[in-house]
Amino acid sequence: MFEHKMLENLNQYFNTLSARNKGEVYFYRIAGYNEGIKNFIKKYYEAARRSGVVIEGRISNPNENNLSYYEEIMGMDFLLDMGFLISSLQKWLPRMNDYQRKNVATSIYDTLEQMRQEGKNDSMLRNAYIKFMCWLYYKFERIVNQLGNDEIPKILYEGEISNYELKMLTILSNAGCDIVFLQIHGEEAYKKLDSESKYSILYEKEEMLPFPKEFSIATIRNEIEQERKNRQLYGILPDVMNATNIWIEGNGFEDILKEIQLRGTDPNLFYNCFYRMNGVEDKLTYLNELYQFQLQLKTNGRRIVIVENSISCPTIDEIQKIRRNSYTKPEQMILDLSHNIQYSANIQLQRVMIKAFVDLILEESRDPDNNLNKLTNKAVYLLCWLQRYQPELFSNWNMPDISCFIYFGSCKNETEALFLRFLARLPIDVVILNPNLNTKCCLTDKLLFEKNYDNSLVIEKFPSENSDVHMTTVAYQAERELDTMMYQGSGLYRNQQYTKAVSVSLQTIYEEINILWNQELKYRPNFSVIDNVVNLPVIFAKVSGVKNGSAMEYWSEIKALFNEDTIVVKNVPFINSTDANPIKAHATEFFKNGRLNKTKIKEHPCYQYSFLRDEMQEYMLDKLALLIEQRTIKGTFENGTEYTIISTVLNLKKEMIRMIQKFDFTKKNPKLIYINTTEKIISLEDSIMTAFLNLIGFDIVFFVPTGYQNVEKYFNRKVLEEYQIGEYLYDLHTPNFDLIPLHPRRSWRDKIFKRG
Repeated sequence: MFEHKMLENLNQYFNTLSARNKGEVYFYRIAGYNEGIKNFIKKYYEAARRSGVVIEGRISNPNENNLSYYEEIMGMDFLLDMGFLISSLQKWLPRMNDYQRKNVATSIYDTLEQMRQEGKNDSMLRNAYIKFMCWLYYKFERIVNQLGNDEIPKILYEGEISNYELKMLTILSNAGCDIVFLQIHGEEAYKKLDSESKYSILYEKEEMLPFPKEFSIATIRNEIEQERKNRQLYGILPDVMNATNIWIEGNGFEDILKEIQLRGTDPNLFYNCFYRMNGVEDKLTYLNELYQFQLQLKTNGRRIVIVENSISCPTIDEIQKIRRNSYTKPEQMILDLSHNIQYSANIQLQRVMIKAFVDLILEESRDPDNNLNKLTNKAVYLLCWLQRYQPELFSNWNMPDISCFIYFGSCKNETEALFLRFLARLPIDVVILNPNLNTKCCLTDKLLFEKNYDNSLVIEKFPSENSDVHMTTVAYQAERELDTMMYQGSGLYRNQQYTKAVSVSLQTIYEEINILWNQELKYRPNFSVIDNVVNLPVIFAKVSGVKNGSAMEYWSEIKALFNEDTIVVKNVPFINSTDANPIKAHATEFFKNGRLNKTKIKEHPCYQYSFLRDEMQEYMLDKLALLIEQRTIKGTFENGTEYTIISTVLNLKKEMIRMIQKFDFTKKNPKLIYINTTEKIISLEDSIMTAFLNLIGFDIVFFVPTGYQNVEKYFNRKVLEEYQIGEYLYDLHTPNFDLIPLHPRRSWRDKIFKRG
């Protein structure tokens, strides 16, 4: 007979009989959960499936057919006698040897004798005996034939166990089985059967939590099956693996510069780091520290790649080099795409790359937000970037070489973050330097070590050469900090502080035009700055008629709006379709598949705005794309008007371009006054020009004394506020404004309430 013994750790379950003390088996129940318990259950499940029995739920009671067959073979006789039990087992389970038969018979006898002592009568004992015999035959026949072997048979039970099931498991345990009983729902039900833990031992060696609600043997089985499938994806696993960050001391650049040979000595590990440093320790010395850090890496013979602010998207050529097919499931995609990872110079490194790729894409596949198409795109990006940087990072690589990939800035998207996580599982030190605390890096990873400093510094470029290193003085830093305090949320603004803006056309009364006209934008109603984008309250209006029918007063009021930032159009049209325009011949090249190609525009020899500030060029091209997208102009995406929009906007008069160049979004904005005294309809090109300038942030007023619909023809919707200020006058001629006297300006109250 075997005895239940205490174990020191769960792995003793996997010791063979010869490696244990004589007659030692284990019968433990587990009522708590952690990762260690989960890993043990997976391993024990495999052992029980291979040479034992797995029970999920309950052991089914013998049915009528089972009982009929038993009666036919064995009859219904019963004696609580060892000779009877041994003889019955020999007939019922003939494959058992004498040793096994004796142990099982003894164990059954002890259990039934205990029941007899508890007051059970012969009929109850006979019924229990028949149930045990049927269970042995139908459920445990494969186990009883292994009892006493060096490989101890195992039973894994999950469920709310019954009294007779507990007795059956005890019989098998006493006869030489290991048993693990999973109490997923806790101890309460079991304690009613075995309040003193006579039959099994509660495992209490580790800190454990309650089992997760979704836990079951079925989930373990599915996970094992998934792992089996995953192993097919990896192929031959590498003999080396990463020991990321286990050696670092948290000393920033000192850690990264630590010699590779001093990081660790295990030949099967490569000792890399995955580091993010937020902020800077000392503003005055940081740039020089970066420069010296780079020099020291090169002196140490380390391969270096430095990426600033973002990893540029793969080019069409890079994407086309990735061999891929159509996929129906993630595993199929991962296996196929992993064949793109090649490094014939060192097969171990190739296997490390493949394992890291498979690990991360499998992890991503478990995210419900990643459908197969999105997952495939991420995987292709990883492979494109790997092929891009592989020559620089791994030229002539051999263990224990560690290259260095420096990302200067903060990760902007999850694909960039995924690529850095991928690199961090290769023999590479991955270092993210984010000196500007106002920008947040989206990367998270269990391997990442983070070091935070209190000081923030805005730097656009990593100092890669001596000319890039600029040491700052204390006074300079103090001025920059004062600058930040003054111009962040204070209502005060630096010159050209912002590079992005959105124009918002104001709805006003006519008299307010003169009031707002010379105001700085920041003082106008509805001005705001949100996320560094300025909302520009602008005027976009048509004034119809002549106040009081007085032409002289009319011209005088128009002249009152003139200033150095005002363009006055007196002759209609301002732009003719026949005017010379070098952009026309190339407009179709700049807009394809519904998208404006800004890069192609900037690189084209006919592009006329390259002398403008970079941010203003970008701003203008953004507004051009928006004008097309909004379909403000009739014919857009219908008869090729989008190409006319492009050629018109990219060929504006020089005076307009100069006004746009100096436009500061928080100060006075440029103006356009368009006077149309005749029946002429303004040209399509003029409509495009004014719509574009409105998006840029110009104040624009059309003066139409006739009240004719000669402004609106090419607009798809109402874009202008129209003011009817008096009677219509015809056949007026735009005068020489130098000869028009200015009337004394009245206060805005006088103008509104007509006082004085």
